[in-house]
Amino acid sequence: MNTTRVNCHLMLDQVSSTRQKSWFKNQSRIYVCGLGWFVFFFFSLCFKTLPLLVFSQVPLTEAVDPVELEDYLITHPIAVESGPLRDLLEFPPDDIEVVYTPRECRTLVSAVPEESEMDPHVRDCVRSYTEDWAIVNRKYHKLGTGFNPNTLDKQKERQKGLPKQIFESDEAPDGNSYQDEQVIWACSIFDLKNSLPDALLPNLLDRTPNEEIDHHNEDQRKSSRHKELFALHPAPDEEEPIERLSVPEVPKEHFGQRLLVKCLSLKFEIEIEPIFASLALYDVKEKKKISENFYFDLNSEQMKGMLRPHVPPAAISTLARSAIFSITYPSQDVFLVIKLEKVLQQGDIGECAEPYMIFKESDAAKNKEKLEKLKCQAEQFCQRLGKYRMPFAWTAIHLMNIVSSAGSLERDSTEVEVGTGGSWSERRNSSIVGRRSLERTTSGDEACNLTSFRPATLTVTNFFKQEGDRLSDEDLYKFLADMRRPSSVLRRLRPITAQLKIDISPAPENPHYCLTPELLQVKLYPDSRVRPTREILEFPARDVYVPNTTYRNLLYVYPQSLNFANRQGSARNITVKVQFMYGEDPSNAMPVIFGKSSCPEFSKEAYTAVVYHNRSPDFHEEIKIKLPATLTDHHHLLFTFYHVSCQQKQNTPLETPVGYTWIPMLQNGRLKTGQFCLPVSLEKPPQAYSVLSPEKNEGENPSVRWIHKSIESGVTFGDPYLDKFFALVHALDEHMFPVRIGDMRIMENNLENELKSSISALNSSQLEPVVRFLHLLLDKLILLVVRPPVIAGQIVNLGQASFEAMASIINRLHKNLDGNQDQHGRNSLLSSYIYYVFRLPNTYPNSPSPGPGGLGGSVHYATMARSAVRPASLNLNRSRSLSNSNPDISGTPTSPDDEVRSIIGSKLFHEELALQWVVCSGSVREAALQQAWFFFELMVKSMVHHLYFADKLDAPRKNRFPERFMDDVTALVSTIAGDIVSRFQKDTEMVERLNTSLAFFLNDLLSIMDRGFVFALIKTCYKQVSSKLYSLTNPSNLASLRLDFLRIICSHEHYVTLNLPCSLLTPPASPSPSVSSSSGFSTNVQDQKIANMFELSVPFRQQHYLAGLVLTELAVILDPDAEGLFGLHKKVINMVHNLLSSHDSDPRYADPQVKARVAMLYLPLIGVIMETVPQLYDFTGRPSCVAVDDYESEGGSMISQTVAMAIAGTSHSTFSTESSRSLLICLLWVLKNADESVLQKWFTDLSVLQLNRLLDLLYLCVSCFEYKGKKVFERMNSLTFKKSKDMRAKLEEAILGSIGARQEMVRRSRGQLGNAFGSQENLRWRKDMTHWRQNTEKLDKSRAEIEHEALIDGNLATEANLIILDTLEIVVQTVSVTESKESILGGVLKVLLHSMACNQSALYLQHCFATQRALVSKFPELLFEEETEQCADLCLRLLRHCSSSISTIRSHASASLYLLMRQNFEIGNNFARVKMQVTMSLSSLVGTSQNFNEEFLRRSLKTILTYAEEDLELRETTFPDQVQDLVFNLHMILSDTVKMKEHQEDPEMLIDLMYRIAKGYQNSPDLRLTWLQNMAGKHSERSNHAESAQCLVHSAALVAEYLSMLEDRKYLPVGCVTFQNISSNVLEESAVSDDVVSPDEEGICSGKYFTEAGLVGLLEQAAASFSMAGMYEAVNEVYKVLIPIHEANRDAKKLSTIHGKLQEAFSKIDGKRMFGTYFRVGFYGTKFGDLDEQEFVYKEPAITKLAEISHRLEGFYGERFGEDVLEVIKDSNPVDKCKLDPNKAYIQITYVEPYFDTYEMKDRITYFDKNYNLRRFMYCTPFTLDGRAHGELHEQFKRKTILTTSHAFPYIKTRINVIHKEEIILTPIEVAIEDMQKKTQELAFATHQDPADPKMLQMVLQGSVGTTVNQGPLEVAQVFLSEIPNDPKLFRHHNKLRLCFKDFTKRCEDALRKNKSLIGPDQKEYQRELERNYHRLKEALQPLINRKIPQLYKAVSEVKSDGEHKKKCEKRSLAKLRYKKSKT
Repeated sequence: MNTTRVNCHLMLDQVSSTRQKSWFKNQSRIYVCGLGWFVFFFFSLCFKTLPLLVFSQVPLTEAVDPVELEDYLITHPIAVESGPLRDLLEFPPDDIEVVYTPRECRTLVSAVPEESEMDPHVRDCVRSYTEDWAIVNRKYHKLGTGFNPNTLDKQKERQKGLPKQIFESDEAPDGNSYQDEQVIWACSIFDLKNSLPDALLPNLLDRTPNEEIDHHNEDQRKSSRHKELFALHPAPDEEEPIERLSVPEVPKEHFGQRLLVKCLSLKFEIEIEPIFASLALYDVKEKKKISENFYFDLNSEQMKGMLRPHVPPAAISTLARSAIFSITYPSQDVFLVIKLEKVLQQGDIGECAEPYMIFKESDAAKNKEKLEKLKCQAEQFCQRLGKYRMPFAWTAIHLMNIVSSAGSLERDSTEVEVGTGGSWSERRNSSIVGRRSLERTTSGDEACNLTSFRPATLTVTNFFKQEGDRLSDEDLYKFLADMRRPSSVLRRLRPITAQLKIDISPAPENPHYCLTPELLQVKLYPDSRVRPTREILEFPARDVYVPNTTYRNLLYVYPQSLNFANRQGSARNITVKVQFMYGEDPSNAMPVIFGKSSCPEFSKEAYTAVVYHNRSPDFHEEIKIKLPATLTDHHHLLFTFYHVSCQQKQNTPLETPVGYTWIPMLQNGRLKTGQFCLPVSLEKPPQAYSVLSPEKNEGENPSVRWIHKSIESGVTFGDPYLDKFFALVHALDEHMFPVRIGDMRIMENNLENELKSSISALNSSQLEPVVRFLHLLLDKLILLVVRPPVIAGQIVNLGQASFEAMASIINRLHKNLDGNQDQHGRNSLLSSYIYYVFRLPNTYPNSPSPGPGGLGGSVHYATMARSAVRPASLNLNRSRSLSNSNPDISGTPTSPDDEVRSIIGSKLFHEELALQWVVCSGSVREAALQQAWFFFELMVKSMVHHLYFADKLDAPRKNRFPERFMDDVTALVSTIAGDIVSRFQKDTEMVERLNTSLAFFLNDLLSIMDRGFVFALIKTCYKQVSSKLYSLTNPSNLASLRLDFLRIICSHEHYVTLNLPCSLLTPPASPSPSVSSSSGFSTNVQDQKIANMFELSVPFRQQHYLAGLVLTELAVILDPDAEGLFGLHKKVINMVHNLLSSHDSDPRYADPQVKARVAMLYLPLIGVIMETVPQLYDFTGRPSCVAVDDYESEGGSMISQTVAMAIAGTSHSTFSTESSRSLLICLLWVLKNADESVLQKWFTDLSVLQLNRLLDLLYLCVSCFEYKGKKVFERMNSLTFKKSKDMRAKLEEAILGSIGARQEMVRRSRGQLGNAFGSQENLRWRKDMTHWRQNTEKLDKSRAEIEHEALIDGNLATEANLIILDTLEIVVQTVSVTESKESILGGVLKVLLHSMACNQSALYLQHCFATQRALVSKFPELLFEEETEQCADLCLRLLRHCSSSISTIRSHASASLYLLMRQNFEIGNNFARVKMQVTMSLSSLVGTSQNFNEEFLRRSLKTILTYAEEDLELRETTFPDQVQDLVFNLHMILSDTVKMKEHQEDPEMLIDLMYRIAKGYQNSPDLRLTWLQNMAGKHSERSNHAESAQCLVHSAALVAEYLSMLEDRKYLPVGCVTFQNISSNVLEESAVSDDVVSPDEEGICSGKYFTEAGLVGLLEQAAASFSMAGMYEAVNEVYKVLIPIHEANRDAKKLSTIHGKLQEAFSKIDGKRMFGTYFRVGFYGTKFGDLDEQEFVYKEPAITKLAEISHRLEGFYGERFGEDVLEVIKDSNPVDKCKLDPNKAYIQITYVEPYFDTYEMKDRITYFDKNYNLRRFMYCTPFTLDGRAHGELHEQFKRKTILTTSHAFPYIKTRINVIHKEEIILTPIEVAIEDMQKKTQELAFATHQDPADPKMLQMVLQGSVGTTVNQGPLEVAQVFLSEIPNDPKLFRHHNKLRLCFKDFTKRCEDALRKNKSLIGPDQKEYQRELERNYHRLKEALQPLINRKIPQLYKAVSEVKSDGEHKKKCEKRSLAKLRYKKSKT
């Protein structure tokens, strides 16, 4: 079998799903199929033993039975007395506490009524507003994962004190060292000996025992390590973590956005009398006054003095000049209205205002007399009418204009002048519109944020006088609306000029000297004598849903209008006196009316302002009254109407009563509010009038209309349903029957029905009052559940009704207030009720409960017994005997009285709640399910309170709750789990809420109930989900819910303790205390237990129950065969990551011993991750992270299917980088913290295959956590690549369906939630502040931040690699101990080498080299005999670090290299191999590394020499000399390197240099091969694929040459001759002679390429390169060499691949291809050194123009020598060196074409033939005999220059020397012949082209016969053919030209004929024109063509013999050339 997974068939009765998976030692799959009880095991391949009886296995997809935790702890005591380990065993004794916290009171004195006698409802309210918060505190809750996030602050705290790791990549190289090197390196070996070495490592050469070295290395490695791995690793990128549960906000009084208004001064043009002002806010859109009035007085003392007789001394509270307004719904429609009043005087408002409008302050002197007169009048009116007021003026300020303009002005405070309202609006509007787009929207209105604008000082300059007939609010709203219009009517009115200065600013958080609306002092009121600031009560524009928390009982009365029009008499100047009476006697007026400004705090009466001579006045007063706590039927408001006599007349009293009316405060027991229209009685009211309604007082016609509105938090509901419910409950409480509600009287016998109907009717009540009295309402409903009332001697069970009412109320809140919800859908009002307010209503008599007996006790409730028995009526539903929850009361009642008492018992709320919930059905059940969290949290708090009051918090958990309650909980959990499973597809959002609620409930229960019982509940849920999960086609949604469920449960703060971390796995059936009580791991731990600890075995899953569930989920979801769960990978990995991260930072587990216990819970994680190796993201950048040869080790020659699939490219979808990284960091955490002895024991048990897989994981970890480098962080900072990644993740989520409704809800509510969590805690949850989000919002990080990121990354890389190193050491120890499995040492070495190759810190490399030295010392044969490849690799790595810029790294690397050579020498091996490998490594390093530094390497070479000199033991051997030879050899290579560095920018020179180095190694095949490969690499980088292929062919030829010397195999190529067809150059690789190099010699041809496989590899690479170069014919030639090898090996698969590639290559041959372009480049001038007078042919990419190469070379050499020094010779003529300037450098560049002799052309047929194996090139130069380049036809000569290169193109380099040059000179007639032949060829080609190209044809024709160019051919003929030449030598040329013209005319005719067949009708005329031209040409040429030369035919034989002689000579020279070639 070639699979690692052994398929064992267990024959059982039932066929189980193949997806169900069971883990054994190698996590094999077990497939179960039916037949009988026959078991066949086939494990011998991988295992020594079978772990457990198979029958006890439970598939991973099913939950196991949990351990009975409480019993287990009793039966397995641990022998640890105290210390951190002891704390792991059990929950701390103070785990849960019930805390009573006094609620914070804002005011110095709490707001409670002064009366001692209170109405029961008021009493309840007061109690509700003042009692302490009852908080259940889980003391360690903050340590659970829900409260322990990896926030940025916390991470930074944990990262303090990190050392800076030094990385070579971050060290900036020294800029000026380079120049010095050139000088130094020119020096000799002598200088190497004299240079300074690095520091030598002490005791390196001592013979220390291996154990001692290991011990020393370990101590060094373990010292000063960073304890918390996760502190260095950023948290995974998650949405709001599901287990995060915020502590609700403390219920507190509601305030909107607060505005501080300070009134500074009020000044008129004339100052003659006191003026009184008030401020209030109005909302024009809502047509509503949105604040009470603020009265202020800015009069001078002199003015106030005018009123002294009328005003008693003023209270300090009435002297306030600043006020704080609250605005809940700020909008563009809010105005600040300022109204002014003055003392009443004779005359209407207009007359009184006139002086203020006409007099100016500047004219005071002029009008002095008039002013004096006015002052006198004013004084008189003040004396007489000082207590009456009249309306005077008003103005309004558009508030949002002020706010937005102040916000936009860049000053600390803003001075704004406000004229009339209209102009203000107009002037400021632009600023509002401009800012509208910028401001955040606040509840639907733009630009309305009052919390952050700049303070503004306003000067209001214009007031409008009041109109006597337009004083009502309706009129005011019209005025305000008009003010906003540009053409305001108000603007046309004449204003009263004045100056009112006010400051407007955002109110400070806690202002000093502040008074509430009830005049209570707010805290921080240091001095009572200071002028206070008043808080102004808000009347919100719309409903505000906040529960009342303070007692407030205020009444506002607004008289509106009076109609006395039809009334006889002189009632004209009317005022109304308002009094609040508690009886009819005039003395019964109560001092409860708040004073205005500069007066006492309270008075007994208030007067309205007088409108002069108006019989139907409107009023605009606001009268504020402090209501008594208890109202009776006698309390009423009395209104007395007076006529005020303004003129002083004799016998006329000042005021005359003209009418009376009143309003009783209560109507049917309810406070009356709203609008009233009352008749006015002319007579005094009758006796006992207060209980009558004035409407019944007939016969009076004048009427008054009022509105009076009450804002009170302590008394009135304003809702009939709530009124009725509370009235009935209080009636029960007080036992007062009958109850009067409205017009109804309810008798006791009818009370039950009414009570039930009123409870169900609560659903109809308005939401706002329900919310205001929420706490009280819920308290009452709970009270009715717990203490069923006794009505008419019967217990009335209201449990069901109350439960239903609660369910409906909380659902209403949920639906209507969805902005108040957290991410789990918990309404904040309800959650804060549970957290702070709710407490058990009944407390035991001797309990330490604060306050008056819970929620108000009364004897009329069922009496309170200590037994928790349910009433008899309930037992009908549930046939169960009564049982007591309290163990210290006897179970059987002793007397009848006791029996009654036990039946009329008070119930326990949680028991009743569970019962009601279990038995409910239909819509009630649905409502409860919708808000399950509420009932669960209530139940939990009730349970805790019950335990607290019953003193059971310390009792054994099994005895805490009665059995039937636990049955109810079981039933409840089971049915809810059923709901989740059955409805998850339909009601996604609801099910997600339900799922999290259930999980939080079970999490809570773990703290208070029997934990085994809770585990059983968890199993119940699991079972229900599992049974459904595997029947689904797409299980991911349900599995996702289960993950959420599990994650919440595991967020418990004692998660570790719940997993029994200190218990060793024992079979659950027979617990054996002796074994489990052993405190260490290593004692008596049998192999069996070790295996169980590392597997998800049944014992593990039972005892570590929650950890088992977590790891099982991980294993099942990551299983590549799990269908449909791919989308959950990230989620399940994050869960594990989150847990481990939390343990890591938990202070309780800081002790290493404790951490080891915690890590023990996660040991199976190693196995799970090992299973996922093929799916992990490949951080190494290799094609697949698991290579084939990794598994072909001795122990296991099988490759697992998944690995095979991964290699084949059919791998399962791999994990994302983030998921893979998270998994690997978890693995490292377990490896870091687990007990090493346990790990070692397990490694011993693992098969070679599994150990190799573990090593693969470690290999991957090295790459995963490689340090990125500071430069990368800087680059990442500048790029913004994150967004696309986020989008991809979102897309993946959407496609895979892993995003649920909960996240959607989170996203939706994110906008409204704001900051739901504590300020400093919520950093991680707010995405923009997260640690690892490099560049989403904040693009530019500061330098310090980048430094910090690099610091963290460097420390993480170092720590991760040290953990890997620790693990490798354990693996090596395992091998040492077992003396087997040596085969895995290769894997260890591979990981070590890989880590050396990565970017590592100096600290890590020191430890790494120490481990490597120890490994080589223990297993020298491993390196030098088995893993020779790795030895070469190691040499390369060590050399690389020998050239490090950091001295410590160099010290360790050179020490390692020296010891490597020493050990190789000592084990008797010839030193040659290491010598060769080191030399090859250096060559390879030099050839490929860009930033290689020779200076540093030279120091390391010196260090190695120094070790050799100081090594006393080997001084007498040949070793020191050999080391010296090697070092000098390396030194030689380095000097080449320096030259290479010089030419780094000159690719041709660089390749030339490498070519020269390779040539120098002609006798050292390994090194030549290395350099050839270096060259191939360089060519590939520059996309010179043909040259790269040639390098590889040369390499293959070299290998073939040596292979043929080693072994004679027929199918292998016979040396380089075989490769001749590929390239003629390849013969240079033939071995020089057998005696120079023998391939058998140790160390020679030892590289991996000198094998058959190596040869095949090289040829395959060559074929690939040829293919990329487009040279498909060469691909065929390469495969001709390869095919025989594969045929000999019968490798059909490879042959099939090759033939496929050949087919592909041949099919591409016909396509258009472009090969190189060639140029001759000549270098002239001494500046060029070796290059002077050298000529090369350069091969450039296809279609390179002359200008391009010219520009490139000119640029390069110009930069090198200076642009003024370099000159480019523009022509192609031969260069005369004597004429050149010796101080300049000259380059001559000429385009050349491949040149072939005529005989060659028959072989070079195809395009490829004409562009391959090229050695000869030609270029032409035109000239005339007198030196000009061009002349007339008869004097135009041409020079053809033919160049021959030393090698054929393509070669292993792109420029080749010219070795031969010949010139041919053509006479003018020969030039003409050549031109005519060329033209004729063009015509022939265009004519016979297939398919025909008419355009091309016409173009050529036009050029041949067109009129314009007729002169061309015709002129040539006329010049050369018109006369027969005199010189007989020219006869043949003359004749040849004549024949050319003959051919030319024939071709023209053919072309014309062809064109005629191609053209359309539109071109016929053109064709005729062409034909006419042709005939003209033909006629002109005819006489010239037909003239023959007679002499020519005579001498024909003579000439012929001359030609033959020439041909013979040519043949002879060709033969010579071939001979020479074969010799070379």
